[in-house]
Amino acid sequence: MTQSTRGLDFTTFVLSVSSAAFMGLGLTPRPGSDKPEPDLELARQNIGLLELIKEKTKNNLTSEEAKLLDSLLFETRMRFVEVQRK
Repeated sequence: MTQSTRGLDFTTFVLSVSSAAFMGLGLTPRPGSDKPEPDLELARQNIGLLELIKEKTKNNLTSEEAKLLDSLLFETRMRFVEVQRK
């Protein structure tokens, strides 16, 4: 799956999910807000979505897509641990 009829591709989709995770971590502001507000449950849910996407797309991604997904999972997990420790 690389392109749908609405123009949303896999890369855009996983970047959107990871952006929601970063918002939940308080690393980026939510739409309509000037300052970031942590919501660890939102972050946890979106990291879980990335994990589910990885599981369900196993052996069905290009190498670039797999690298992007692995990178986003690593980054969001590491940031989650950092924020949780604060």
